[in-house]
Amino acid sequence: MAIRIYNTLSGQKEEFIPLQPGRVKMYVCGPTVYDSCHIGHARAAVVFDVIVKYLKRRGFQVTYVRNYTDVDDKVINRARDEGVNFLTIADRYIAEYRRDIGSLGVAEPDYSPRVTEHIEAIVRTVGKLINRGHAYESGGDVFFDVTSFTNYGKLSKRDAEQMMAGVRVDINERKKNELDFALWKAAKPGEPSWDSPWGKGRPGWHIECSVMSSHYLGQPFDIHGGGVDLVFPHHENEIAQAEGAEGKPFCKYWIHNGHVSTKGEKISKSLGNFIPIPELINRWRPEAIRIFLLSKHHSSPVDFTDEALDSAVEQLDRFYEAILAVRGASHPASQDGAPKDTPLPESGLMLKELIEKLPSRFDEAMDEDFNTALAYAHMLETLRALNRALPDLNLSAPSHNELAERASSTLIGLGGILGILQERPASYTANKIKKALERSGISEDEIQTLIKKRDLARKEKNWPEADRIRKELLDKGIQLKDGPEGTAWTIK
Repeated sequence: MAIRIYNTLSGQKEEFIPLQPGRVKMYVCGPTVYDSCHIGHARAAVVFDVIVKYLKRRGFQVTYVRNYTDVDDKVINRARDEGVNFLTIADRYIAEYRRDIGSLGVAEPDYSPRVTEHIEAIVRTVGKLINRGHAYESGGDVFFDVTSFTNYGKLSKRDAEQMMAGVRVDINERKKNELDFALWKAAKPGEPSWDSPWGKGRPGWHIECSVMSSHYLGQPFDIHGGGVDLVFPHHENEIAQAEGAEGKPFCKYWIHNGHVSTKGEKISKSLGNFIPIPELINRWRPEAIRIFLLSKHHSSPVDFTDEALDSAVEQLDRFYEAILAVRGASHPASQDGAPKDTPLPESGLMLKELIEKLPSRFDEAMDEDFNTALAYAHMLETLRALNRALPDLNLSAPSHNELAERASSTLIGLGGILGILQERPASYTANKIKKALERSGISEDEIQTLIKKRDLARKEKNWPEADRIRKELLDKGIQLKDGPEGTAWTIK
């Protein structure tokens, strides 16, 4: 089955046919590194991480580029506020971004270029645009003349009035037109600058991605990605610059992910409503955060709530509990030493049917515009079938054991495409307990001490004291379960 992608450029779904058979070249806009990253940055990183993983599953050789904007007004202003060099700020937040995004299981791209590494190429491209009549120098600044590019607006589908409403237009007497945008900015006192034919200065924001994507991938390349907020003006301007400079198409397919919002409001640094990723990971498992981010189609917004993350954790727990039940079970042989087989129960037959269909159903969902929400829903359906079947399966019987192992390995394998179920189940459970105890402020020894005190109270028929201890533990998130072999405890 062919992969179909919703292409922002055409405004419709198209069959994905790479420019070079068997190879995919993809560029995604990375962060401006002046502050900590948050779940909005994480969504773009996770979405395109999954797209790369899935393209590789489908047999493509993928070259993936994601940039860092390390010189920009925001970086410069942060450096000025702290009294340090702008590269000190950039280096700090690049390292932090790599650490935080990596902690969510996002693989490093093949290339992670920085703007400051490509100044010479940027200057050359700006010169090309001037020579081709698409740009003009004015007082040391260089601007792109949007009236010179016939198809300006083809990505965002906006007319001039909508463009004016969608971009901050600085009043600048050096511009010919209000929508013209800076390719090169003349140096200001105290700001970083580089030599150019138009005097010392630095790149405008948009030119960097046109230059770096073409440098690593050539032009045209297959896929350009980023957040939906970048469609206009950033990606619109990238097209104008790249096609204006080279006279040929820039990129074939454009993919944009939706915002992460909270209470209907986009999460962003400017609004101050974001939580840094380390704080998120301190509260919720990294794989659960991925489940949350992938629970809606990548083009749709997703609303951040504690309840949504808690639900993702519960689902993740059920996956690992089922896998641990399969892989941690002992499989005793029959009395004569040879395991005996028995027919599968009805619940096992239903599980077998779902497991056989799961890989193809997963791929069908992902082939339809990388629909992670549907692919994950198929996995959840199979998990429910596995949990229904496990009490009925005799894991010492070869066919039963084979089915359970096949279910477990299939879920783990497909989970790898989404970046989940990649921990060892025992380690996952141990880490979960450790984190929960840290949050509750209680140790395992303290729990056992309280259980012993409760056992004594029960022997003495001091039921109020026994109930008080149970409630004390429950208030700390520790649930007790009494059984024939004593009292066991679990995380609530």
